[in-house]
Amino acid sequence: MKSETTTGTTRTADPVGTAPAADAPGCPLAETGPDGALPPLRHWPAIDLDGVDFDPVLAELMDEGPVTRIQLPHGTGWAWMVSRYEDVRLVAGDPRFGRAAVMERDVTRLAPHFIPSKDAVGMQDPPHHTTLRRAVAPAFTGRGVERLRSRAQDMLDELVASMLGDGPPLDLTERLLAPFPLAVVCELMGTPEHERPRMHEWTSLILSSSAGADRSEQAKGAMCAYFAERLRAGGDQAGEDVVSLLAAAVAAGDVTEEEAVGLALLIQIGGEAVTNNTGNMAYILLTRPDLLARLRDDPAVRPRAIDELLRYIPHRNSVGLSRIALEDVTVSGVRIRAGDPVYVSYLAANRDPDVFPDPDRIDFDRAQNPHVSFGHGPHYCIGGLLARLESELVVDALADRFPGLHLAVPEDRLRWRPGALIRGPEGMPVAW
Repeated sequence: MKSETTTGTTRTADPVGTAPAADAPGCPLAETGPDGALPPLRHWPAIDLDGVDFDPVLAELMDEGPVTRIQLPHGTGWAWMVSRYEDVRLVAGDPRFGRAAVMERDVTRLAPHFIPSKDAVGMQDPPHHTTLRRAVAPAFTGRGVERLRSRAQDMLDELVASMLGDGPPLDLTERLLAPFPLAVVCELMGTPEHERPRMHEWTSLILSSSAGADRSEQAKGAMCAYFAERLRAGGDQAGEDVVSLLAAAVAAGDVTEEEAVGLALLIQIGGEAVTNNTGNMAYILLTRPDLLARLRDDPAVRPRAIDELLRYIPHRNSVGLSRIALEDVTVSGVRIRAGDPVYVSYLAANRDPDVFPDPDRIDFDRAQNPHVSFGHGPHYCIGGLLARLESELVVDALADRFPGLHLAVPEDRLRWRPGALIRGPEGMPVAW
């Protein structure tokens, strides 16, 4: 067997040797493409990356072809990885690829621990998946999100006023980018203010492997126990917060308590992901003063700019949750067999040159921007509208409330979260 190593990644000519045997537990049966060649197997270490640089291994995978094979640091076997925009949308929206079966497999994955609970909405397939999402849908409709807008604006204004009162230099992450999304998602969940610090601590541990898999699992268990207790208390029977909606759904027999807890967990930790995403946006604007100046001079461009920043920023390290092929499916000429695990890369899809001309350039005037930053299909991010609202409010604040905003330290002194599933700056000292 011949192999070569490039960028810390080993290519192998067949699924043996350093890779598990094709019949190993959790390992799919290899299927050749139309030319009879097996796609090379990529060992993807998913190392910590600084800034918003595109993952070099992902770039190589995209160059190798629309459907490749990957092996991540944890789990067993290997999985298919789909990177072309149209193929990503196909797999994400096709009922022939399911999530529920993932729970029965030790699929190769990035994290040492498995974040969702088995009853979580993210691990369910329609029609049950639809029933679970319906339970909390009123909180995430356009009307529901707009109802939260004024409260979110008030919370942001309080944070900005405190920063302006204290004066520079200040850590933008500590004073605004972290507390604002936490306050918003806790408001959405109906979590009392005094409970928010430990919710943040649990979320940080769940979304990072730097403290070890055991600590992450303990934090996940603690958050699940917290939500279970809240659900049993019943919430506000007339409330529109997520916990109250879930408690009502449990009482009506529409969902089980375990399913409600799993959904609450994903919404809570997903809500705080905005911290890293807006951190990446702020980093771009502060290291590209021409872009920040454009937002100040031309406020009308901001909606397009938000979409372009959402397309461009690295929302995560590596890939997210896999799917399992429920029957044989051919994708871009590659036959994926029933039972094979499959990943899609939304990051790669957002850089597909056939859809986004000059994809590595940030272009606030991009005419068409059908990015998939919030996913696609039945598992489209339920909090997408809310995340966009928060991004809009943060960008408005940076552009309008802090004249002359700039980094207070050299760019190379910024540090990025180690072992994080969602990449973002640990801190961002700024002055104005």
